Amino acid sequence: MPDYIYLLENRLSADQRHALAQLREAAREAGTILFLTGDAVRDLTSGHAVHELEVAIHGNVLKLKKPLEKLGGKTWGEDEASRSLYLCFPGTVRVDVISTHRVEYPKPSKPVFHPASIQEDLRRRDFTVNSMAISLNEGSFGLLMDPLNGAADIESRTLRLVSNYGFLEEPSLLIRATRYRARLGWEMDPRTQSRYENAKAEDVIAAISAHARSQELEQIGHEEDGLKVLRALEDEGWMKVLFPAWTAAKADEEKLKALHDLAVELLMQSVHADMSAAQMQLLTARLAPKDLAALKKLMLRPGFVEEWNSLDVLASGFAKELLAKQNAGASAGFKLFTGYDPEAVLWLGFTSKAQAVQERYNQFLKVWPEARQRIPYSLMLEMRITPELPGYTELVHAIFLELIDGRLTTPEEMRAYLEPHSPPAPPPQQSYKKTRTRRSSEAKLKEHAYDEDEEPEEELGGDEELDDLGGDEEELDVPLNIPKSDLEPETGGEETESEEEEEEAETAAKKPAAKAAGKVAQKTPPAHEPKAKPAPEAHAAAPAAKAKAVPAREPVATKKRPAPAPVKASKPVKPAAKAPSKPAPKPPAKAPAKAAAKSRAKPAPVKTVPVKTAPAKPAPAKPARSKPSHGTSAKAARPAHGAKAAKKKPAARPAKKR
Repeated sequence: MPDYIYLLENRLSADQRHALAQLREAAREAGTILFLTGDAVRDLTSGHAVHELEVAIHGNVLKLKKPLEKLGGKTWGEDEASRSLYLCFPGTVRVDVISTHRVEYPKPSKPVFHPASIQEDLRRRDFTVNSMAISLNEGSFGLLMDPLNGAADIESRTLRLVSNYGFLEEPSLLIRATRYRARLGWEMDPRTQSRYENAKAEDVIAAISAHARSQELEQIGHEEDGLKVLRALEDEGWMKVLFPAWTAAKADEEKLKALHDLAVELLMQSVHADMSAAQMQLLTARLAPKDLAALKKLMLRPGFVEEWNSLDVLASGFAKELLAKQNAGASAGFKLFTGYDPEAVLWLGFTSKAQAVQERYNQFLKVWPEARQRIPYSLMLEMRITPELPGYTELVHAIFLELIDGRLTTPEEMRAYLEPHSPPAPPPQQSYKKTRTRRSSEAKLKEHAYDEDEEPEEELGGDEELDDLGGDEEELDVPLNIPKSDLEPETGGEETESEEEEEEAETAAKKPAAKAAGKVAQKTPPAHEPKAKPAPEAHAAAPAAKAKAVPAREPVATKKRPAPAPVKASKPVKPAAKAPSKPAPKPPAKAPAKAAAKSRAKPAPVKTVPVKTAPAKPAPAKPARSKPSHGTSAKAARPAHGAKAAKKKPAARPAKKR
């Protein structure tokens, strides 16, 4: 379903929108409501050009005659029976303002009108495609009312009667159906076609009323292609009923074609001319003067006949203005063309043979439009002058007038002209980008955070790591009071990929290694004492992760490693088993940050701290590694913590100077 608010704002001309605004103002002051109905709604929905408007108002429209005339509407005619006004607003906008009503037909072509609501008004109309309305009221502007599903018939391009007795009650619908078929190219549905043929065969058209005859005769001139409609009516035999003297042979076909071409060219230059009066003049060009006078008397709207008769007067007045000295300039002439009566512009351009007039028309239609190609849209975009800015259309038109006057010939002049209209530049956008640091720097930051705040959690690896996470300190031959954070945890792997990471790891490990060396130097216990069975509290000091990975009292198969040679000490130390009441204090559980960050991957090598021993029996440099299972004897010899680290890691590289 189309958006009718958009259609009302974009498919109607500026003069038509102005006319509707005046009607809405009059209805608001009168305290009533109004709707756009009839051909206008059908043409908006189907995409055809809207040539005339029909507005239905609740109440007596005749009471609004004076207010509408004050708002700029000129009364072309009125109908007392149906309480209708035929108005013409500036720009030759024809508007039929009717009162909403319903109709009864006691006799064919003898309607009786009764005031009614808009719903009843739509149900008394001729065809379903004309039985739609668009609200023009404040609370429901643009709302479509379609009680008979006329939109579906528009989509299928079908003419369908509202009433089964439409052709019998109102014979003029036979002429209207023929006119719609010629104008729109639509066909009647099978039932409507059958009723059409039956009514035509019964000669129902003979009962047509005088009002309906006048309306259909005038409507030929209001058609976009009047000659085509005239021929269709003549072929059906309806012209013999309407006006027998008027046939297609009385029209000037060649001039009609030239008139249509000129009207299209003017439309491209924003001159919306209603060519109804000019077309009527050419459709009756060969009609006898007596017949022509009789035809004019049969017209529905006397105001339309006045416009028809005044075409030559309007054209001569425009010619004087066009050739006046004050309008000799290009911009002044363009304003005159677009601001004068469009019907006068159309008729003068079609009938005048004066060379000066034809030259001005040639400039308006051919020469001046070329200047639009020189409008600097790219420069305007560069200067932030976009269509969204207020006054953009007026600025483009002003530039066009400057160009046709021969000004703004250089880019500098154009930039200087546009500078006052250029909005200020927006402030630069501040972009916040996250700084990318190298992995080594991130690891360094983690190292400081872990050393100061908390102990990093280490993931458990294979059997060797599980064994290392156990109570190593309690199972040593000599109970060294060395914190675990001072020694490097046992992990395997390859060397680090980057030399910078190795250097940073070595630097970070120097501090705990130095502390451990000082403690070992102060406390060097003898190594010949046998190992005591570790206290039960030592097993409780193991990490919680080991308890989850290795259940209690369950032996784990490990590799056996030979016991290292005992180390002689100068002073005897009491066995740890004799003091079960005072277990060894838990060492601080801080590990180096590098080992926490890469517990499985690649820890940095750390310098080992040699333990001072007797020179008689030094420990072997690199004995084979083996781990005793949990089921072995408690007195099994195990290497010292310092010796264990010495077996696993090679000598550390000297730190590089930067």
